[in-house]
Amino acid sequence: MKQAIIIVIGPSGSGKSSFVDKVITELAELEDLKTYTTRLKREGDVDGDPYHFISLEDFEDRIKKDFFVEWAQVHGRYYGSSNEQFIASWQREKAIIMDVDVQGARTIKSKYPQAYTIFIKPPSMKELRVRLAKRDGENSADLDLRLKNAEKEMIVADEFDAQLINDDFDRSYGEFKKMIEDYLNAK
Repeated sequence: MKQAIIIVIGPSGSGKSSFVDKVITELAELEDLKTYTTRLKREGDVDGDPYHFISLEDFEDRIKKDFFVEWAQVHGRYYGSSNEQFIASWQREKAIIMDVDVQGARTIKSKYPQAYTIFIKPPSMKELRVRLAKRDGENSADLDLRLKNAEKEMIVADEFDAQLINDDFDRSYGEFKKMIEDYLNAK
């Protein structure tokens, strides 16, 4: 399983994090890498779950030091994945799984062409709005920004190795898990 990487992409609210959280409990060979971010913590967030929360100054300092294998500005905040985490996972003979934005997926795929990319789509933009409003609140300051970004992301879904519509969680998750198992078995 040398340098196996699974990248899960999709609009905020598509279900990608829920899929990743579930599959790592079922497939022991997977290790979820936690992204670094400058975004504010939401209720229930703690450092390291779902992100490593750091200041803007710290993030920018890490960029200068080549700490990240990829980083991007998304929804007005920085997100990035550390080189150290990639190396540590492979030393433990684990396959990396992570959810990142389109920019991050492109960067990782350019550095690691063997990475397998899965784009998770919501059933519709209307349903995505409902999901985001339920999660973040209808009056969330960035709801419109997230929806606008989702439209842009959906346009490029065909760039990635596989696409999956998350219209029924259990059925969609079953397809997602099978895609990952097939990729890992081919490694």
